[in-house]
Amino acid sequence: MNKLITTLTLLLFVMGAAASNKGDETMKATNITKEDFLTKVMDYKNNPTEWKYLGDKPAIIDFYASWCGPCKMMAPIMDELAAEYDGEVYIYKVDTEAEQELAQVFGIRSIPSILFIPMDGQPMMSQGAMPKAELKKIIDEKLKN
Repeated sequence: MNKLITTLTLLLFVMGAAASNKGDETMKATNITKEDFLTKVMDYKNNPTEWKYLGDKPAIIDFYASWCGPCKMMAPIMDELAAEYDGEVYIYKVDTEAEQELAQVFGIRSIPSILFIPMDGQPMMSQGAMPKAELKKIIDEKLKN
């Protein structure tokens, strides 16, 4: 019964994401590699003990895998957020299969995992698919303040 409820919830979640797609947005979430991460987010190689964000605006990083169903459902939502918050928040994606070191550094054991990075303070990690409204609430209340 729980699997049925989860499946129905995820189906409704995807349908809602598809219905809210404006269709004219060209901005998408940006895939980043370890090298990108070291220059745009955090240089954990040279500063492994202290979090020091390198970006000039808040960021969200979606740790995903191409085979992951919930990750596939999150992809259009992340693209929509990238368009809606263009110029205000970076929306990055890390393929955990291709970037295993990054997944290990952040202890990614469940995907999707979403890292929210404010300009000041420590990042926050969330595991599992999230509805767009909840993501927007976190962006507006925790990242853009």
